[in-house]
Amino acid sequence: MCLAIPGRLLSMAGDDPLMRVGRVDFGGVVKQVSLAYVPEAVIGDHVLVHVGFAIGILDAAEAGRIFDHLREIDALDDREGRREIP
Repeated sequence: MCLAIPGRLLSMAGDDPLMRVGRVDFGGVVKQVSLAYVPEAVIGDHVLVHVGFAIGILDAAEAGRIFDHLREIDALDDREGRREIP
């Protein structure tokens, strides 16, 4: 199974569309990702990220719904005692 996570594009670097990267905020965790597959992305967009590559652009409402579902999954793990503590 593959999982892609939405995040908000904070900044971009690079002039070559194939080498362009961006800093993406995933609810407080910021990572650098490749923007090669979303050349139309602009700062403030919500992008869908899979293994370090932004693979699509989402509207803010859809990104919010996905984050809501992820929080629900996390809450279920907490209630069922599945959370692993490092």
